[in-house]
Amino acid sequence: MRTKLLCAMAVASAACAAVTLAGALAETDSRPSAVYVAELHPLNTKVTGSETTGEARFSITGDTLTISVEAKGLPSGIMHLQHFHGLKDHGDATCPTAAADTNGDGIIDLIETEPMAGTTMVPFHDDPVSMEIVRDTYPKASDEGSYHYAKAVSLKDLKAAFAKAFGGQELDLDRRVVFIHGVLPATKLPASAASLGTIPAQVTLPIACGKIKRVEP
Repeated sequence: MRTKLLCAMAVASAACAAVTLAGALAETDSRPSAVYVAELHPLNTKVTGSETTGEARFSITGDTLTISVEAKGLPSGIMHLQHFHGLKDHGDATCPTAAADTNGDGIIDLIETEPMAGTTMVPFHDDPVSMEIVRDTYPKASDEGSYHYAKAVSLKDLKAAFAKAFGGQELDLDRRVVFIHGVLPATKLPASAASLGTIPAQVTLPIACGKIKRVEP
């Protein structure tokens, strides 16, 4: 009887250990292997009349990259373009300072950000892997001037699309900056405020920027 009892206890102990190990492995698998964060700081506050702030977060778990953006202090009720920008020469992008206003019109337009921040790279809308910049599925600010955006994509697919678009470059998140764009359509801007093509400067005007940095998961 004693031998049977000991055997039963040993079996139970082994089963418990197996369950514990399986749980630990599952928890480990669900933890991000890498996390990158950009703290968003306001730009062009004289134009917006408010300070747009927030956080962009990039979490990698297996082949899944989850992109999330929390923003507040936005011009309300309109869609806001948001992307990460970067330099095509493999340099480190930085957010613009007041010195970026090279034409002295009192605002930092999209074109003036290019020397330090580079070009628009990955959009944060309903399908970042498409790499399509012109799209009507960017987040819309609430009446209170805030929004939450979250999208999970295949890291492999995004890397492939990015390399195709930018001459074989890697994503290199910690060499990029995040921009949020857009002021109300009726906002008066000087004629010197530049944009891309025929897109109104009100749509592309940068209102927040943050440097992406790797953090502990």
